[in-house]
Amino acid sequence: MTSDGQDSFIHFQTKLEDASDIELVVIVPTFRRPDHLVKTLRTIVSQRPDVPLATIVVENDADGLAGAQAAKDFFSGHSFDSSVVVARRHGYAHACNAGLTAALELFPRIGLVAVIYDDEIAAPEWLDCLMAVQEAHDADIVGGPQLPVLGHPQEQKWKRHPVFAPPYHGSGPVPVLYSAGNVLITRRVLDGMPRPFLDPVLNIVGIGDADFFDRCRAKGFSFAWAADAWVAESVPAHHTTASWTRARSLEKGAISTLRAEDEARHPGCRAQGFCQCKPHAVLREPRGLLSCADRFPVAAQAELMQNMARDIRTRRRRGHRHASL
Repeated sequence: MTSDGQDSFIHFQTKLEDASDIELVVIVPTFRRPDHLVKTLRTIVSQRPDVPLATIVVENDADGLAGAQAAKDFFSGHSFDSSVVVARRHGYAHACNAGLTAALELFPRIGLVAVIYDDEIAAPEWLDCLMAVQEAHDADIVGGPQLPVLGHPQEQKWKRHPVFAPPYHGSGPVPVLYSAGNVLITRRVLDGMPRPFLDPVLNIVGIGDADFFDRCRAKGFSFAWAADAWVAESVPAHHTTASWTRARSLEKGAISTLRAEDEARHPGCRAQGFCQCKPHAVLREPRGLLSCADRFPVAAQAELMQNMARDIRTRRRRGHRHASL
């Protein structure tokens, strides 16, 4: 893995506070959602944490720059410490790495970094809730729920599907997190983990954030869950189809299989209570729909998950070999 620092640049910046006074940075990776990005930013500037705050938007469409322009227009009309960074290389890992690197370089004394996606809006006290749980449990990384927002009344049944369900319900310490779409990361994690933080090799399979958290856990960093620090995630219509949820369920099963294999090889890293380790739990679908179990026998489901897990592992190894050349 190589650093993303040379692959990004500052597109726009506003300064109110001295950079050394900023203690918390919110990072918003964005890709071709300029209208919703503005909705996300509105909920960020309305936050009132007890520490000086700045926001970094990371544009991941270096050719179109629609998100960068939308963010620039928005920040130009608000008195707010902000930066718009453009990541030249496409992929969530590159965008997230560019944002984390920029946060450390632009604001050298930050103690906390929060990440929210450009298709989400934050609860009114989102940051306060994340920070309260972090302080109460001295957690290194804190996550919160990503609650689905479905556009059509007929799509509401999908809210019950496990692919949209949060992994935990109560606040407090948890074994590990799975998504960086609603997370608070402490400075000690950023100082203690090698760069780039997310592995770009995993862009193709979309598990760079889960892999990062696994590596954080292996280094002894602790996790917590803030049940009240929710964000509302807009779910596109094509994510409320039987075919998509089947594919997503199988993907989660493959990742679970991969993690289970790793934990079997390294028992000391086993995360007790891992909610996604039971493939049948993520293969259920709403009543009345053709279930994955109806389409594939249990043995075939297990074999498919194992094959997907092996493919993920192979892609990773190949990517690491290429990166080292």
